[in-house]
Amino acid sequence: MSKKLSKKQLRVIEELFAGELGEQAVLDKYKISRKTFNRWLADECFVEQFNERVEKSFRQSRLIIARYAPLAAAKLVELTASDKEETARKACLDIISMHTIPHKSNERQVTGDEISPETASKILAALAEEES
Repeated sequence: MSKKLSKKQLRVIEELFAGELGEQAVLDKYKISRKTFNRWLADECFVEQFNERVEKSFRQSRLIIARYAPLAAAKLVELTASDKEETARKACLDIISMHTIPHKSNERQVTGDEISPETASKILAALAEEES
């Protein structure tokens, strides 16, 4: 980056990602007009810093989801044995429709969308039979 952001610009970016205030509330807090903020959004350096924060937030989100995915999957499997038929049915459907099945990083990922209705029915039937 050839041009540095001002301390105010950096504080505004930090505040926007702190999650406590909405965009307009942040602008009001720092006494930034909409016109000035729009000018900042046209500034390559500001946008680059902003986008880095967006990517960091998404990385953090993916890490949290990855960390808790095994627990969530285990809970779903437990719910398939629920006495409440609707709860068990929904858990089975959620398991079937999970978006990705992890494989080695260099292999193609399989998505839930690739499971045919016939296969889904067979899986549900097998789960139901296993519970009987």
